[in-house]
Amino acid sequence: MISDTLLPSDAVLLDLALRLAREASDIINAIRAKGFVTKTKSDRSPVTEADQAAETHILAGLRAAVPQIPVIAEEEVAAGIYVAPARTYWLVDPLDGTREFAAGRDDFTVNIGLVRDDQAVLGAMALPAYGQFYTGGVGLGAKRFDSEGEHDIHVRTSPAAGLAVLASRHHGDAPELKRFLDGRVIASIGNIGSAVKFVRVAEGVADFYPRLGPTMEWDTAAPQAIVEAAGGTITLLDGEPLRYSKSGWKNPSFVCTGLLSAVA
Repeated sequence: MISDTLLPSDAVLLDLALRLAREASDIINAIRAKGFVTKTKSDRSPVTEADQAAETHILAGLRAAVPQIPVIAEEEVAAGIYVAPARTYWLVDPLDGTREFAAGRDDFTVNIGLVRDDQAVLGAMALPAYGQFYTGGVGLGAKRFDSEGEHDIHVRTSPAAGLAVLASRHHGDAPELKRFLDGRVIASIGNIGSAVKFVRVAEGVADFYPRLGPTMEWDTAAPQAIVEAAGGTITLLDGEPLRYSKSGWKNPSFVCTGLLSAVA
């Protein structure tokens, strides 16, 4: 086993992840422009050429640059390829929000996260349709990159008018969500797909994202690192932190929040 002291610094690893997320974004946008076919995997979830091409590029880049860090990626797992995690490993979702992408909507992302000791410590994300890129890490802060340059981002304190809530477009349970939000002051509820919801909390556009259903660890590792670097929190419903290396890579329900005021 390679000691983590022999690995590149976290800042270097985050730069690598950002570069590969940007390149995967270009690949996805090019495939979107020329057209593609959507297929169905064995778990009945959709997959496209863009998912596979983006993952192939990301895996090649990570394994060439830091071969000593294992990579667990969605499409490889779906294909039955097993890669054993280590103390430090990557979690990759090459196209989170394939349903959004296939439907011609804009809310899909590229997620590259680094886990250490079962904690999401670094994350890079691309929002290809928006031309936006996000990074975050322990001790490194959180940033957005777009056509106007580089910006530090931070969660906001929820306004007195109430919480701006984001919920899943495809997996939301409206009655369960209503019960969960009961007693809170709510200003708005928006339903969008993919990990876009996390970065909208991280940059202070929204305040509260409850996910009342299962997700996979590659869906959340990069976003969690960004949200937490921006001052937010992601916890299980009992208040415990969302951790990694779980059996089957499955997450339970969780809540992503900014800085909640006493009113919320």
